[in-house]
Amino acid sequence: MSIKKIAQKKSLKKVVKKSKKAAAKTLSSIPTPKKTSSDAVKKAKEVVKEHVAAKKTSNPLLKVEKEKKMLVNTVVKESIEKARPVKRIRKSLKKPVITLPLPPKIEVSTYIKNKVRNILVSQPKPVENEKNPYLDLAKKHNMGVTFRQFIKVEGLTSQEFRAQRIDILEHGAVILTSKLAVDHYFRICNEMRVTVPESMKYFCINEQTAYYLQKYIQYRKRKIFFGHGTIIDLVDVIRKNKDEKFLLPASDANKEQIMDFLDEVKITYTKGVFYKTVSADLSDMKSLADFDILVFFTPVGIKSLKQNFPNFKQGNTRIAAFGHATATMVRNLGFRLDLFAPNPQNPSMTGALDTYIKEANKR
Repeated sequence: MSIKKIAQKKSLKKVVKKSKKAAAKTLSSIPTPKKTSSDAVKKAKEVVKEHVAAKKTSNPLLKVEKEKKMLVNTVVKESIEKARPVKRIRKSLKKPVITLPLPPKIEVSTYIKNKVRNILVSQPKPVENEKNPYLDLAKKHNMGVTFRQFIKVEGLTSQEFRAQRIDILEHGAVILTSKLAVDHYFRICNEMRVTVPESMKYFCINEQTAYYLQKYIQYRKRKIFFGHGTIIDLVDVIRKNKDEKFLLPASDANKEQIMDFLDEVKITYTKGVFYKTVSADLSDMKSLADFDILVFFTPVGIKSLKQNFPNFKQGNTRIAAFGHATATMVRNLGFRLDLFAPNPQNPSMTGALDTYIKEANKR
């Protein structure tokens, strides 16, 4: 027990003793007739209360304790009032408002939906025993699916990269949107004999890309940040590092959404072309007439279709495009767009195909 509390107890005991003695004196001095005995007791109690109250107010220790309590209460009230608006501000910061331009509306053809028996997906053939949504879709609708890549990726040579006049070491942070971007970033650094410093910060579009960095660097010793699939997930971290100059390794295809985002948050960045997508050689494929739907994911894939099959006439063959840039390229090259994803009903291409095939195969 503290010294102050002991002193308080002792002083209170003294007050009680003195008040009892004073009460006894008053009781002896007051006449006590039979009928007024209760009045005398009441007066005696009042006297005791007055004495105790007087002593309490005169006790300096009790005064100090009261003042302390009053000060604590006022400080607590003020801190609570100040903390309330701060909490509101923090909540608003958790949900940043990014006003990016909306993509153009895509209009899909209302061409007669003939039955779908075979589809061609312009992607690499999946590994055996690997789960693939297109194979599941083929089983579901009892149809054939063929995988054939219409494009290939080629890395720029160090000489081609130098022509862009980009100094890699001028940038303290890198934005990596895919495993391809990781591979070609470190390949160019190696070819140009650039040693990437340990202080370099890596901002990855998703967790898979971030973990893929282990192929080239010690993961634990670096500053690595990742989102959940979109660049907007990294807005808070990028804003905290806005003093850094960012490098965006990309292909020759435009990264308009990411660039619009970086412009919106006012970040200094450089877009560097590290690799390019070109048309694949499809000379072994004589015709596309066996396929009811051709599925494309990039504008370069549509260009490859035009380049490899210059005499291709669409007719009953339907074209499905993923993404606004791919859909726009379909129209620009004079083809008919029959299926588009992502759309409000189906965010994935397999979902959009499933809905379309259900309707087409009813006929």
